[in-house]
Order: sequence, then C-alpha cells, then structure tokens
Amino acid sequence: MLNKVKMELLNFGLKFMSIDEKIVRMFLETAPSNINEIVIMPAVKIVMKKIISKLRNKRVYGRVYNGTLNGVKVSVIRSLVGCPMCAITVESLKRCQTKIIVRVDFCGGIENGSSQIDIGDILIPQLVYCGDGTSPHYINKHSELINKLNTIDNPFSKIQDLKVGNAKIFISKPNETLKNVLLSEGKSLTSNIIQEADFWTTDSLFCETEDFIKSLSSINVKGVDMESSILFLLGTLYNLKTASILSVSDLPGNFKYDIFKSNEIHPHLEKGINNAINLIIKALPKINKLL
Repeated sequence: MLNKVKMELLNFGLKFMSIDEKIVRMFLETAPSNINEIVIMPAVKIVMKKIISKLRNKRVYGRVYNGTLNGVKVSVIRSLVGCPMCAITVESLKRCQTKIIVRVDFCGGIENGSSQIDIGDILIPQLVYCGDGTSPHYINKHSELINKLNTIDNPFSKIQDLKVGNAKIFISKPNETLKNVLLSEGKSLTSNIIQEADFWTTDSLFCETEDFIKSLSSINVKGVDMESSILFLLGTLYNLKTASILSVSDLPGNFKYDIFKSNEIHPHLEKGINNAINLIIKALPKINKLL
C-alpha cells in the first residue's frame, strides 16, 4: 500500500514537470535552474575533490557543486569515466542554461619521435579521433554531423587486420576560441610543459596493446583519454563551447610509467593535475567573456 501511494505521488509530481527537467533531475539529481552557464567537468574522484576544495561560496545540489573560482560562477559536475557517462552528463547540461563545458582531468601520453611527452605535462586537444563506441551512435542519429566532421582510415588497420570496429574514424574538435584561451593562459602560466595535441578517445583502457600504441604514433597522436571525443562532438551538435585540459598521468608502452607495468609513481603526477586546475581557474575570467 505504501509503495502504491509513493508511486501515485511521484506520478502526480511528474505531471507538472517537463521531460527536460525530468532528465536533469534523474541524472544530476537537481533542478536545471541550479546549474550555471560554465561547467567544469572532471571524470575521476581525485580531480573532483581537488577542484571543489577550491570553490568559494560552495553549495551542493545533488551531484552539482556550485560556487565561484577566481570570481566567476561555476558548476562542478563529475561525469564519471567513459563516453557513455560523459554523453549522459552533456545531454543533461544541454537541457540547462549551460553554455561552456571544460573537461579537466588526467590522460595518457603517447611517446613518439616528433616531440617529448612526460608525466605532468598538460595537453590541450586540438582534435580528437573518435575511437569510442558512443560517437558513432550520435553520428548515425544526426546525419548532419557527417558533413561537419572529417574522417581517416582506422590506423589500426595498417598494423593488422581489422576484425571488428570502425573502418572509418571520425574527428571531433573543441571550440576554437575556448581552446585558444586555455592555450594562451596556459603558456603564460606553465609554458614549458603545455602544448596542443592530437588525441584519441578510447573505451578500452585495458586494451592498449603495443600495436594500438604504434598505430596512434603513426598519426602523431600524443594523448589518449576516454571522454573528449563525445564532449566535442556533442558540443558541435548542441552549440555548446567545449574544450579539455588534461594532465599526463602515465605513458602507455613505457615500462617505467605504464600503469599496468609498474608501481612507480612519477614525482610530477600530482603537480601536473594541480597545474591543470590552476590553469582553468586562471582562465575563467576570460572564459566568462565568451558567454
């Protein structure tokens, strides 16, 4: 009887709620009005905790932490790891007043002959190869994206036969103006460890084989993450300004600093993510002018 009453009360409340508000409340556990125009979106817990520790005038609404950083109102929302979770978060934010989303987190670094990558370096993606499984679903649903995105042949097919997966890989990009603000502010803050980079987004952290790394090196990829491709793709689709600031946490294929081959922690690991967080805080006044 009690469960029936609860269900009737829930259905009664839903009658006065739009579908968009229902989606936001379901996934972010708060009302759309509680989310600011600028959202900082980490994926992992340690980065989330570091960012919210710096919030002034902090207030919590469900999964949303509101406050000010460098005098600018922001919401901090953890997307959790992977493109499916990132897509759900962005779908929710699209239904709010959010206009700018900046992802701040860790990434893997790919060593190749063109430039040196080290733990603690900050990489700002200038493009991302959509090696994930979520992006193709959006491209299939929204065919207008096909004419807006470039593609390449899957570089893995040059290394060995491609038994499954996408023969063509789409490329998503951040908002150019937002990306340039981050890069400019970053170089004035830590010019020796920050650079633009081509990225690959993957769903399979545990499948970064030597052949996989070799295929990425062949197209000059310097960073690997698990969220940026869908963030940028949905930014293009929904007219949101999106970008990423990522600190290198490991070097797949490097015996000493590959998380699956070594227990050694690089001394610059924490310094790198602290620099990334300081960069977004420093850049916020200029980002605020893009609204």
